[in-house]
Amino acid sequence: MDYSRESLDRQEKIQNLKDAGVICYANNYRGKQDIKDIIATSESQYKDVEKLMESWSQNTFQTAGRIMSSRGMWKLVFGKIRDASGDIQFCFAKDKVVFNTGKELVSSIVLAWEEKSAFKVAEKFCQVWDYIWIKGDLFLTKHWELTIFVNEFQILSKAVRPLPEKFHGLTDKESIYRQRYLDMIMDEESYKRFVMRSRFIKTLRDFYDNNSFLEVETPVLGNAASGAAAAPFITHHNDFDEQFFLRISPETFLKRVTVGRFERVVEFTRNFRNEWSDPSHIQEFSAIEHYACFWNYEDNMRFTEEMFDFIFKNMPELSKEVDVKDKMWITKRVNFQTPWQRIDYIEWIKEVCGIDVSKYVIWDEAKLLADIKSAWIQFEWMDKMVVPTLIDYLFKKVLRPSIVWPAFVYNYPKTMQPLARQNDENPSIVEQFQVVVNGWEIIKAYSELVDPAIQKSNFDAQAKAKDMWDEEATSGDDDFVLAMEYGMPCQSGWWMWIERVFSLLTEQENLRDVVLFPLMKTEKQGESKKEEV
Repeated sequence: MDYSRESLDRQEKIQNLKDAGVICYANNYRGKQDIKDIIATSESQYKDVEKLMESWSQNTFQTAGRIMSSRGMWKLVFGKIRDASGDIQFCFAKDKVVFNTGKELVSSIVLAWEEKSAFKVAEKFCQVWDYIWIKGDLFLTKHWELTIFVNEFQILSKAVRPLPEKFHGLTDKESIYRQRYLDMIMDEESYKRFVMRSRFIKTLRDFYDNNSFLEVETPVLGNAASGAAAAPFITHHNDFDEQFFLRISPETFLKRVTVGRFERVVEFTRNFRNEWSDPSHIQEFSAIEHYACFWNYEDNMRFTEEMFDFIFKNMPELSKEVDVKDKMWITKRVNFQTPWQRIDYIEWIKEVCGIDVSKYVIWDEAKLLADIKSAWIQFEWMDKMVVPTLIDYLFKKVLRPSIVWPAFVYNYPKTMQPLARQNDENPSIVEQFQVVVNGWEIIKAYSELVDPAIQKSNFDAQAKAKDMWDEEATSGDDDFVLAMEYGMPCQSGWWMWIERVFSLLTEQENLRDVVLFPLMKTEKQGESKKEEV
């Protein structure tokens, strides 16, 4: 690795400290007070700075964090320290501070054959980006800034590298994604966004707990690439000497759980889909998937609206009204106020392009392809798609981009979903809905198919589609059909893409902006950015 002159100087200081017996990387630190709690302290606990300069402080407060700034002013050193809760100013005064080496308290120490006072250690060896702990009392400066007058300090972790000079105000997204830890240090908005994401997940868990769902875990590796229409990631199990798939969706396993007596199950899951990359697609993502026995898809519509009402009630920092950019980069206002509009999938596609997608059966791809082309509609790879994929891409081309507001899109042709239940009154459609916002699918739900004979037939049709080079066709799963044959209760399943929802609610235009460490291509040797000298 390449190091700047400053980094080399820092390494020299670290070695000098170690040679003097200082523990530069501490084992722990107990007794820390959060900075936000120190700031909230009553003014009655503030001390007079003149008295502090005359005598030692009483160590009423103690905290730990990263040094964000430091500047010497003759007999004083002022700086800022930051922890997870906030920032506060500190002050070291000459002859009024002692240094904890990690082994003992000292007023001076020999470093590089020269005796240094504790004050000089604080001034020259405690550098920006280092972690330290401090003890002292509070006072107000003449500019009315709350400050800790430090009596005792210890180095907890020395930073070898300073912040790269060009990272201040960084706009290079690749660098931000690769070094998110620096982004969160320097960009308060970014840091708060990820704190909020954690609270968002907890709020969702609370909602499920309030509605009597049990959280379960199912396998990430499976024998079949089933559960959704998507290209899988494939891996090899060395011990079994078999090919396995990273899960596209936990659907078939969660439905097996309902066979085993569980009536409401939910999983907060990581899914993997070997698809393209763009602002609304990432290959590894977080989702919630649940199954509720004795519900149908209309029950899940009600549940969805109740969920979003609960989110906004319990997270007041989120607004029901957000600004989003559509496909033409025009800013539009989206309001998540319930109830949401409902759009008939089949009727709207027919209205937009004149094609009635409910009339095509599984092997009608030649006819459907000709009809799409006759409507002057084109999209990539259409000549290699079978009917379900053609219909899906037709929807994505002519209808989904126009949906900006939250809307339930329902009434799908049965050829689209091999795992969904046909409607009793109209067998040509399945009981399914999607929630679409700004052209993004954020939620999908079905009344689930629980008839094993129909399920087996649907899997067989999908297998033929896969043989015809449709990479997104769902794989068959005999173990899943076997579980169904023992009796699977009627139920409705529901799935939500967490990053998409959270991106919309926080007005982010790229899913990677709500992922701590999005997957990136490996930097090739010689292409990594050297630290500024």
